[in-house]
Amino acid sequence: MDDYPGYDAVGLAQLVRSGEVKPAELLAAARARAAEVNPAINAIVAEVEPPEPDPEPGAASDAPLRGVPFLLKDLQQDLAGHPTSNGSRAFASVPAAENATVVQRWLDAGLVVFGKTNTPEFGAKGITEPALFGPARNPWNTDHTPGGSSGGSAAAVAAGIVPCAAASDGGGSIRIPASACGLFGLKPSRGLVPSGPAVGEALGGTATDGVISRSVRDTAAMLDVLAGPAPEAPYLGARQATPFADEVGRDPGRLRIGLCTASSINPAPHPEAVAAADRAAEVLTGLGHEVERLDRAPYDDAALARDFLTTWFAHVAYFVDAAKALTGAGDSAFEPDTLVMAALGRATRPVELIRAVEHRHLHVRRLSAFHASYDFLLTPTTATPPPRIGAFELPRAVRTAQEALLRVRGAGLLRFSPIVERLIDDNLGWVPYTQLANITGRPAMSVPLHWTADGLPLGVQFVGRLGEEGRMLRLAAQLEQAQPWADRRPALGG
Repeated sequence: MDDYPGYDAVGLAQLVRSGEVKPAELLAAARARAAEVNPAINAIVAEVEPPEPDPEPGAASDAPLRGVPFLLKDLQQDLAGHPTSNGSRAFASVPAAENATVVQRWLDAGLVVFGKTNTPEFGAKGITEPALFGPARNPWNTDHTPGGSSGGSAAAVAAGIVPCAAASDGGGSIRIPASACGLFGLKPSRGLVPSGPAVGEALGGTATDGVISRSVRDTAAMLDVLAGPAPEAPYLGARQATPFADEVGRDPGRLRIGLCTASSINPAPHPEAVAAADRAAEVLTGLGHEVERLDRAPYDDAALARDFLTTWFAHVAYFVDAAKALTGAGDSAFEPDTLVMAALGRATRPVELIRAVEHRHLHVRRLSAFHASYDFLLTPTTATPPPRIGAFELPRAVRTAQEALLRVRGAGLLRFSPIVERLIDDNLGWVPYTQLANITGRPAMSVPLHWTADGLPLGVQFVGRLGEEGRMLRLAAQLEQAQPWADRRPALGG
C-alpha cells in the first residue's frame, strides 16, 4: 500500500474489482495518510465512520468506484445523521435529516466516505479560513491558501489523502482551489448535476456540485456518476449520448481558442498568471490548435461582477436568516464578514436584485456571440498565485468600524464605505475570471499547466459552450498527455 498515493480513483477501483486489494485496505491507507499530513494542512475537519466494507473484493457489483476512499465537502453535501456545518458555527451541531442527491449518487457508486473537508462560512470566499475550523493550508506551501471554497478538498487531494474529493462551485469554488493546488477541476453546465432534494437550484442556478481530481479520467468517471435527472430537479438536463469516461482519449479536433488575460476587476494580473496563459497557448499551438490573443474580455466583466455580487450578497442574507430561524443562533454565531455581506444583501432593493438576475441573459448572449467564432475562452484561472494565509484579514481599525456599523444596523452606510470596496477586492481581485461560467451556466475547467518560480501551482481556465463537457474532457486529456501533471506532487509528509 506504499503505492496508494500513485493511483487515481479509477485505478483503485480496478484493483478492488480484480481482487488485488480490499476496500478496507484502501480505507486504512487513506486514514494513515490523513494522520500523517492533515495536522499540517487542516483539510479534513470531521471524521465519518463508513459502513463496514465488503470483505469480498471480487464480488460482483455494479458500483463503478467500489471501495475508493472519498471525502465530502462540508457545504450542503448532506450525509444523513452527520452535521453539515457549512463552515459556520451556527450549523456545527445540526445533523442532516437525509442524504443530498449527489451524496447518495456517490454512495451508490461505491465510494467510501470517511470524512468532510474544510470550507469557508457558507462557501462565501475564494479562500478557506473559517473561524470554526481555522485555515486550510496549501500542501505546496503551508503558508499559502489552497483556495476556496473547496479548499479542504483540494488540499486533501494534493496531499495524497484521496485521489479525488467532492467539491462545489458557485463562483469558481472548484476551479480556484484546483488551480491553487495543481489539480484538475471541472464545473459542469447548469442543470447537468441535480442539487436536491433539499435545494432545487443552488444559488439560483449559479452553483453546482462536482469534484477535484488528479486525473482527467477521474473527473469524467465522477461526472458519469453525478449527471442525470432527478425527480425534484427544476429542469431536465440533457443526457450525454456516450459516457463521459469514453471522451477521455478521443481526438478533440482542431480547436479555435481565444486567449484573454485582461480584466477590469484586476487591471494588472500577476506576471505568473500571464505566464500561465502564455504557456498554455504554446502547448495548445504545439498540439495543432489555433490560439488568438484578445485585447479585451469578450463580455462586460465589470458589469458581470456587479451582478454576481448583488445576487451573492442577497443569498448570504438568506443563508444567515435561514440559519437563525432553524437553529436559534444569534449574530455571534457568524463571522463579521458574513454579517457584512448579509447586511449588504438586505440593503439591496428588490428591483436591483431582479435586474442583476435578468442581466444574466445579457452575459449569456455576449458569451454565445464569442462562441460562435471560438470553441473555448482561455484565461488564467486566478489573477495571482495563491495568497498567503491571513492576507485578507481586515486591519483592526477597519474591523472596529465594521462592527460599529453592524451594531447600529448601518447597512445603507456600509454600501458606500471603504469596507465594501475592500471586501469586493478581497473576494474578486485575485479571482476575476471564474464568475463568468457561473452566471452564464457554461462549463469551465482549470487545468494545471504552470508552476510559479516559487513552486506554487497556477492553473489556466477554459470556458466552453453549454453542454460541451465531452469536448472539454477531450481537450483536457490531450493536455494531460502532452504535459503530464499527476506525478508532480508536493513534498509534504515525505
